[in-house]
Amino acid sequence: MTLAQQFAALDTLLFSTRQYWQCTAFDYDAIPWPELSSLLWALDDQQVSELDSDQNALYAYFAKAMKGLDELQSLCELPTTQQTRDEFPFWISNGIKGRKFEQLQDFVAAISLQKSQYPVLEWCAGKGHLGRMLAFNGAPSIHSIELQAHLCEQGQHSANQQQLPMQFSQANVLTDDVTEYFKEQQHAVALHACGRLHQTFMQQASDAKTQQISFSPCCYHLFTDNDYQAMSEPAKQSQLALTHRDLKLALQETVTAPSRVDKVRKTEVEWRLGFDALRKSITAEQHYVSVPSVNKAIFSDSFKSFCLWAAEKKSLSLPEDIDYHEFLAIGKQRKRVTERVELVRHVFRRAIEVWLVLDRALYLQQQGYQVTVSTFCEKQLTPRNILIQANY
Repeated sequence: MTLAQQFAALDTLLFSTRQYWQCTAFDYDAIPWPELSSLLWALDDQQVSELDSDQNALYAYFAKAMKGLDELQSLCELPTTQQTRDEFPFWISNGIKGRKFEQLQDFVAAISLQKSQYPVLEWCAGKGHLGRMLAFNGAPSIHSIELQAHLCEQGQHSANQQQLPMQFSQANVLTDDVTEYFKEQQHAVALHACGRLHQTFMQQASDAKTQQISFSPCCYHLFTDNDYQAMSEPAKQSQLALTHRDLKLALQETVTAPSRVDKVRKTEVEWRLGFDALRKSITAEQHYVSVPSVNKAIFSDSFKSFCLWAAEKKSLSLPEDIDYHEFLAIGKQRKRVTERVELVRHVFRRAIEVWLVLDRALYLQQQGYQVTVSTFCEKQLTPRNILIQANY
């Protein structure tokens, strides 16, 4: 199956199932799909959590109730890049957290299969960890582009100390003219550049006919318009109309959070939904209205104090005789509904991401590149494990 055929089949399937994923879980007080209600309430909260952390189990659980999930699963399966991690000395890995270093090792191994000897352009480089590893592995030179000046300084200092052929340039790649950085005889690389950062990278590299492009996209919604702007012709012809909400769904498959973080998140959702029920009882409004982000320390206080803070933020006057226990109980029940609605949406999270990745791959094909899409590491290291490689 070609990338274009894979995209077309996935696009058709996502459009026909959009009632299951193109929605906002917080809007519902009850399960919105009668045909799934018994399946969802047959799960206890622990089972919901376990299913949510296993994408293949999710497909299997809903396969009989939703048409096309077997096909959806196969369309989301990508080839794995077969590679062996290179070993790096301590002075290269120093300062990089374990899981991040393993991601970098796998990414370097995957993109090094091309045996390129081109100079490297490292996009959104941070301190240049990726560039240092590629330089250590023999890349003739690395040009690292980064927004934050202090990271450029730290990266340049490390490279100089380690006698690696690296040069840092400070630039805002979304507003500055960066065309001079892209060359034809070059390998342009980016690991987890977000949203418009990697789209700009693709456009600039393909305009320059850069010989090799390797990148792993991330956070598809960042620095972009709320309404998704397709890149390739097939995606522009799609009937799907994606928004930031849908693009964020692509990021919902995560590595399990520590139990302490998970507990705070559970409390936060219950309290936000409880306050929302309280607000609706006063205003008679029907839709969920969010309250601003807040320091997590507030969730170690009381539900009442959270409601007083939230009411102030929403310019809402609260009556004196509120039964806070009642609204907290409503919040806890609504959280159980929300989790089950999200579980259904999460069936499609990887499919949305693969759709977005294929849009990018097909765009590069249109520019004359030979393109492959694969995974470069295990999901346990990062669910953002998709690698797009393009050769001109």
